[in-house]
Amino acid sequence: MESEKEGWTLVVKPQTKWFDLNLKDLWSYRDLIMLFVKRDFVSVYKQTILGPLWYIIQPILTAITYSIIFGSMAQLSTAGLPKLLFYLSGITMWNYFSECLNKTSNTFISNAHIFGKVYFPRLTVPLSIILSNLFTFLFQFSLFLILLLYYYFTRTDIHPNRYLFLLPLLIIIMAGIGLGVGVIISSLTTKYRDLRFLIAFGVQLLMFATPVIYPLSVVMGKKRLLILANPITSLVETFRMGFTGAGIDDFNWMYLAYSFCFMAIVLIIGVIMFNKVEKSFMDTV
Repeated sequence: MESEKEGWTLVVKPQTKWFDLNLKDLWSYRDLIMLFVKRDFVSVYKQTILGPLWYIIQPILTAITYSIIFGSMAQLSTAGLPKLLFYLSGITMWNYFSECLNKTSNTFISNAHIFGKVYFPRLTVPLSIILSNLFTFLFQFSLFLILLLYYYFTRTDIHPNRYLFLLPLLIIIMAGIGLGVGVIISSLTTKYRDLRFLIAFGVQLLMFATPVIYPLSVVMGKKRLLILANPITSLVETFRMGFTGAGIDDFNWMYLAYSFCFMAIVLIIGVIMFNKVEKSFMDTV
């Protein structure tokens, strides 16, 4: 080929097949992914007074608010757990998913100024968002562990168990769902801008269909099936059950299997759509 004769190491050409994903390019651009991760991490709280402390302040204030409104005033069940611990366990997992979904859904529009100037695998941007949000999750998870240890040594109803070792799997599934759904929406927003306004509202509504402010055990009948149809439900419940022992009677491996299958399907569809749209999105953004 002419490119081989001239000694080129990279040939940029239009993609014409749905399954021509070139995922191996992501590994070649791993340094760029880490640069994007650093950019995302630094830019969020740059020129703020408290800086990264907001990673901790936000979930604390949210947990306190939920404790007052849903725990004390509405008197919703917390499955026998201390209110702060119960709500923080749900917030920690939910925040990671919602941030991944919200930010990846704006990939094309937010980065159009970069995409139009230089070539690199576009999928590096949403992947960097997933990784940078992982740092936020680690901050909030550390806060959750501190509170968990406090209650573990001061109460007798906290029972961490072997299911806590499922945490890496839970994170992978949650990240996969957030990435898959996010890039699907991002691909659609290149033509349908209204989706940008609907996604934030939709994520807020989805939280109420997830056992963040209530345990799954209080939901019965057809409403329970509706809540279980949400693939994030089993992830939040398993996280809470593994570290506190609450809701262990409701645990079912089939729920996790459903979430994993959902993740695999939306991730495949999302990557294919994203790959197809990236070659022509500059004409519509």
